[in-house]
Amino acid sequence: MKVYLSSSFGKKIKKFKKKEKLALDNEIKRIIENPSVGSEKRGDLRGIFVHKFQIANILFLMSYRFVGEDIELITIGPHENYYRDLKTYLKKR
Repeated sequence: MKVYLSSSFGKKIKKFKKKEKLALDNEIKRIIENPSVGSEKRGDLRGIFVHKFQIANILFLMSYRFVGEDIELITIGPHENYYRDLKTYLKKR
């Protein structure tokens, strides 16, 4: 199983601090070990899974999907306007 990063995901994690990146790596490992840790969305976002977790008392959402047997990490961010941004990103692709 391979893990791919979308361009949006890569841009957003560049802004993270070192401790935040370590916490993020742990959450990505959790997804790799158990891909059903996130909840699958319905409607427009069918096939997209969203995993919620906290870093330094901030709730982050990380979306991913399965591409064959691989996982693509789509985007990450706080809850505010997250789903709106996710939908616009997916429409542009």
